Amino acid sequence: MLMGQGKKDEAEVVKAEVTSMAAELEALTVKETELSEKIDKIMRVIPNIIDPSVPIGKDDSENVEIEKFGEPFVPEFEIPYHVDIMENLNGIELDPARDTSGNGFYYLSGDIARLHSAILSYARDFMIDRGFTYYIPPFMIRSSVVTGVMSFAEMENMMYKIEGEDLYLIGTSEHSMIGKFINTLTDEEKLPQTLTSYSPCFRKEVGAHGIEERGVYRIHQFEKQEMIVVCKPEDSMAWYDKLWQNSVDFFRSLDIPVRTLECCSGDLADLKVKSCDVEAWSPRQKKYFEVGSCSNLGDAQARRLGIRIKSDDKSKGNYLAHTLNNTVVAPPRMLIAFLENNLNEDGSIRIPEPLRMYMGGKSVIEVPNK
Repeated sequence: MLMGQGKKDEAEVVKAEVTSMAAELEALTVKETELSEKIDKIMRVIPNIIDPSVPIGKDDSENVEIEKFGEPFVPEFEIPYHVDIMENLNGIELDPARDTSGNGFYYLSGDIARLHSAILSYARDFMIDRGFTYYIPPFMIRSSVVTGVMSFAEMENMMYKIEGEDLYLIGTSEHSMIGKFINTLTDEEKLPQTLTSYSPCFRKEVGAHGIEERGVYRIHQFEKQEMIVVCKPEDSMAWYDKLWQNSVDFFRSLDIPVRTLECCSGDLADLKVKSCDVEAWSPRQKKYFEVGSCSNLGDAQARRLGIRIKSDDKSKGNYLAHTLNNTVVAPPRMLIAFLENNLNEDGSIRIPEPLRMYMGGKSVIEVPNK
């Protein structure tokens, strides 16, 4: 406009100001990116707000027993260590696995390997019969998904990074399954999404453990059947109760006594609103031990990954979903409870009715002739 009026000198001054503003805007854009990343990093280490019902405690020693299911039983004969039970059945080889892969790995073989697969197949069909959709997900995920589904501390202690690529081996299929919903907008009428997924799992399992946590209790590679729910916020606590009950029902269908244990505040991972462990009875140790964990994460994962619900009520607007996960079964750890609770005095193993169709009709695993 100034140029059109013949005011060339004034126009040049204004042009210089615009150029200066552009440079300032560019610098501020860089600064904005830096500050946004800093805010995001701070936000990701702030723990979730726990549910008021969660007991307050410093660590897992202050977790609270909720309920027991089934009668714990200790036979009159001595129960060997689980590795000895499996070796007696020619079902496990640890030394060759140490040679090929190191500590924390194993070879399963024969009827024990078949039993391992039978338990997973039964778990798959058990959850399908309860209305869950079966999935086999990717076993590797990008860092953007990893940081969306778990805290930095968990990531550092659990995940294996693939060198030279932006990929991690999953520690549980929950990671892939929740990641499936990244940056999605789901209609309310399509909720809840109830999924059950099989995968191998890979974990660093940092730290040393006692004798009962050697063998196949804490290992770097195992397989698991998982359950995942994406739902409306008002439905998440009801689904939480359904999920842990599914695990209890699964173990009780195999006549394994279990209990549920409420995780106290000091034992909750950063993103969890509420969590409980399902523990199976060990006749050998005469105590319960963890075989699964059920968690309600509220909208923490949804907020990080952009998992939103499209509301039918326009005045309400779109909103964040709630996500939950729970272990159906994780052999071979579950094998410890199974073998101990189904061991006969002669070293053979009883096969409960639900598993027999997956074991070729066998009702017992006999000790092979030496």
